[in-house]
Amino acid sequence: MCGLCGVAYADPRTRATVLELERSANTIQHRGPDDFGTWIRGGFGLAFRRLSIIDVAGGHQPFENETGLVGLVGNGEIYNYAELKRELLAKGHRFHSNSDIETLVHLYEEHGDAFPERLVGMYAFALVDLRDERRPKLLLGRDRLGIKPLYWAEDARGIAFGSEPKTILELGFGERRLRREKLLDYLVSGYVGGDDAAWAGVKRVPPATTLSWTPGEAPKLRRYWDLPTDRLRGPASSEEILELLDRVVQDHLISDVPLGAFLSGGIDSTAVVDAMARVSKGPVVACSVGFREKSHDELELATRTAVRLRAEHHTEILDPDPRLAVEPLAWLYDEPLADPSTVPTFLVSKMARAHVTVALSGDGGDEVFAGYRRYVHDVAENRVRAKLGAGGTKLVGSLGEHYPKLDWAPRVLRAKTFLSNVGLDPARAYWNSVSQLSREQALGLLAPELARSLADHDPFEAFERIYRRPAIDDPLYRAQYADFHTYLPDQILAKVDRASMGVSLEVRPPILDHRFVERFAPLPAREKVRGSRGKHAFREALRSRVPSEVLDGKKRGFDTPLKAWIRGPLAAPVAEALETLPAEWFARDKLRGLFAEHASGARDHGRTLWSLFVLELWRRRHAVVGLGS
Repeated sequence: MCGLCGVAYADPRTRATVLELERSANTIQHRGPDDFGTWIRGGFGLAFRRLSIIDVAGGHQPFENETGLVGLVGNGEIYNYAELKRELLAKGHRFHSNSDIETLVHLYEEHGDAFPERLVGMYAFALVDLRDERRPKLLLGRDRLGIKPLYWAEDARGIAFGSEPKTILELGFGERRLRREKLLDYLVSGYVGGDDAAWAGVKRVPPATTLSWTPGEAPKLRRYWDLPTDRLRGPASSEEILELLDRVVQDHLISDVPLGAFLSGGIDSTAVVDAMARVSKGPVVACSVGFREKSHDELELATRTAVRLRAEHHTEILDPDPRLAVEPLAWLYDEPLADPSTVPTFLVSKMARAHVTVALSGDGGDEVFAGYRRYVHDVAENRVRAKLGAGGTKLVGSLGEHYPKLDWAPRVLRAKTFLSNVGLDPARAYWNSVSQLSREQALGLLAPELARSLADHDPFEAFERIYRRPAIDDPLYRAQYADFHTYLPDQILAKVDRASMGVSLEVRPPILDHRFVERFAPLPAREKVRGSRGKHAFREALRSRVPSEVLDGKKRGFDTPLKAWIRGPLAAPVAEALETLPAEWFARDKLRGLFAEHASGARDHGRTLWSLFVLELWRRRHAVVGLGS
């Protein structure tokens, strides 16, 4: 795992220094507490904070080639490194360690910028090539699914880069201002997504992309992988699903330090732990957490799974007071992220770190096999659209606009969202299902002058471009494809990366191995959604391994009792945060109204209030000085 950072100056007279690299790297010491190293050649500097996983004694970074003219830092894990190393040794390359990351230096010498296409793993890297002294080059790259983060910023001086934005800001690149448009994006989606980061002047290297830069030239970005956009794949047998599941799980078990897994009562983590138990020589170390609120608790089911698999099971009931996690999270998440499950994710990571250094997770199963409820609703809406035709859908949509919003009523009577969505274009309808506020609702919370300045910005437009990229007439796949390029890397994987690395724990999601994803995500819709449930093919494949109480139980997700938190232990901190959010950003009377309605029990504004609370904690902790562009 670990963390990296560095700088590349355009003027050869400007020298990178150990001091500036060390200051930058120290902002992410939590990502790599075991070791620190730098590689400096003129204006190019690389720095690394290491969490030792493979070749604990010999894996010191940065690495360089035999001539010392190619230097590299990289974090993550390369699961096929042993195979690649054998090929490279046969071609005469010399290695100085058994680290998986050293393989990348020599693979680059053989394949140039295209070398990530040979990798199986999760990774981010920064490489400097000085072999042509007239055209020195910086190459940045990120894994296919965006499991590991990588940011960059450019100005007249050159380029700075790092695993987290705080490394770049420490180097004096970017601005301590929130991008104006990203404030609206955040309120609508609950996270900051896309190629632009929250910080003005700072960008993300997109997943499955390399960035190449030479002084005096513009950066060149190249995408080297994508999910299929031309056609769906044929159905998969249960045997094929289980065989590939076992293979990717086994590949993810390479480690020279203690390794375990997160185990909930859900399908995905149970499938991963079951596969681990089949190939592990000893008992699997499984870590589970529970809530005192039984509506959010899956610990009992996870315990039965652990007993059945003879796992070494570690459990903990999470303290219901989220203030224990909120303050450290404000530092670790240096972009605002409003997913309340950041709290239990951080706490389960902290608990797991007491027992292991590496933990496998079940992340990705819902995206690959369409397990979210919103996918089921999307399929149902599109079936209705197909049956009604254009005229009928318009009529139903009109009915939805006038149907009352009955949040208090039995689920069967709460049809407003369904009826309204049927009358919309599939892209817009799915966008509504993944948004926590509409654009109009979000603008209504802003100070009038700021709202007017954002009148031409619609977060939906970027989403729609991605949604329509596949030339496949299958709305479910388009929805999944959009999630793989937005929600998954920018919310789910960012959440897990920051929470786990905040306690120096490496988390590996084998279901997001690109071989598994590119085979099963493009399955036909009928293989994923049947009736009122998703994950059909995966459930049926697991019938021979996993009890029906897991496969057919109620889906809870890793949720939190947010409504109760904000009416209980967080009431005072949230109220105080609403008063200190800048008046230039928000209409304070609107925020006070939300809080009053929530506190009285009249309405549940838990997600919106949490988003505002997280935003203010982030603003304070990172000394954000205002809005930028």
